[in-house]
Amino acid sequence: MEPTIFEKYRPAASIIDRSLADTRLACYWIESVAGQAARYARLEGDLTAEDVVVGGGYAGLWTAIKLKTEHPERRVVLLEAKRVGWAASGRNGGFCEASITHGEPNAEARWPGEVDTLRRLGYENLDAIERFVTEHGLDVEFERTGQLSVANEEYQLEWVGEAGDPETEVLDAQQVRDRVNSPTFLGGEFAPRENANVHPAKLAAELARHAVEIGVEIYEQTRVVRLNGRPDEPIELETERGFVNAERVALCTNVFPSLLKRYAFHTVPVYDYVLMTEPLTDTQLESIGWSGREGLADMANQFHYSRLTADNRILWGGYDAVYFAGGRIRHRYEDRMESHRKLASHFFTTFPQLAGLRFTHRWAGVIDTSTRFCAFWGQAHQGRVQYVAGFTGLGVGATHFAADVLVDRLEGRSTERTELEMVKQVPLPFPPEPAASIGINLTRWSLDQADHNHGKRNPLLKTLDALGLGFDS
Repeated sequence: MEPTIFEKYRPAASIIDRSLADTRLACYWIESVAGQAARYARLEGDLTAEDVVVGGGYAGLWTAIKLKTEHPERRVVLLEAKRVGWAASGRNGGFCEASITHGEPNAEARWPGEVDTLRRLGYENLDAIERFVTEHGLDVEFERTGQLSVANEEYQLEWVGEAGDPETEVLDAQQVRDRVNSPTFLGGEFAPRENANVHPAKLAAELARHAVEIGVEIYEQTRVVRLNGRPDEPIELETERGFVNAERVALCTNVFPSLLKRYAFHTVPVYDYVLMTEPLTDTQLESIGWSGREGLADMANQFHYSRLTADNRILWGGYDAVYFAGGRIRHRYEDRMESHRKLASHFFTTFPQLAGLRFTHRWAGVIDTSTRFCAFWGQAHQGRVQYVAGFTGLGVGATHFAADVLVDRLEGRSTERTELEMVKQVPLPFPPEPAASIGINLTRWSLDQADHNHGKRNPLLKTLDALGLGFDS
């Protein structure tokens, strides 16, 4: 096995130690809006509404907004177990990508006849988000910067330009370094329409604010524990303090257990780890360039992602995607110094000129991975209950598209979106434990081996590719 660039050129341990010495275990995004984002009352007692949305992340907020905008006369209620945007929607990398399929290669492998349509719908979706943010004056630090994908190893250069998007610009090493200056970058590609940067926690807070302004009722600290439905009767949602009856229900609970038992094994929780630096000085910023403020990612199976914040901090995350045996969600899993030290080491390999820079925050977020690496839709009770999950870490933009599908299906509409094979197909579930742990961790090991073997995939990965299954880093 060949060592990767990050093993060949490790920074001194003292550089890593110093960079993490005063780091807080806290999400920078959520901390930065503490005391500014509105809080909403807990539901006490029973209520009845036409439309109820469960989940106060992006998918739930977009769905509630779209339902209320289309039918202002209806009572639309959103129920959130904790706080709006506290989980994946508030603690992600802050990339709002055009792809609704977790990248075009994923679409080509699964729905080859729909690739062009899915690409077009993805761009239309991101354009629609940008229009909404502009038209409603949402303060979310939205920047349409494009996406820069870089090769850190010679074999990765073979993948440059494979996506087939005519707007993507292929770059040699000097052209990449003219954009973002790193000695590890050997080439890459720039997709100008593919990405926007956004402040994740501000986006959740602003969507909630807009929802309330148009008449959506939001209840926080209101966990739904059970869903019951009978033909020709309202759907009943049991909360910890009462019952909610609804004509239609949208379930947008992301990685958390589905209220529909049939989808209990369709997602697994995977932890992703992130670092945030202190603001760069003008000299530090000049040393890396990055004047275009592009979203940045590398091309390995275990990839890193990075971006600049509004005050010129660098977010650096990815690589380790950790599934913990048992498939449970635990706060203690967020404190994994092994992963954060590895990220810090890779950061200073990528940007050796920034040695001495400190990280102010380190955190983790739990991702809802599906076996097809992107969102899927489910339903129950004659279509009166609709469900979406499985975004696999690229949900910031895709949740908007998912909400459009949910609303179409709740309204009984047949549209271009609802007729996609991507939407109509439900992926295979993961196996129960302990088979899930064995399979997922063996796949993670195989992906790591591929990164150490010129990208060559072993028989397990080839078999999973052929079956349309797998696990993504």
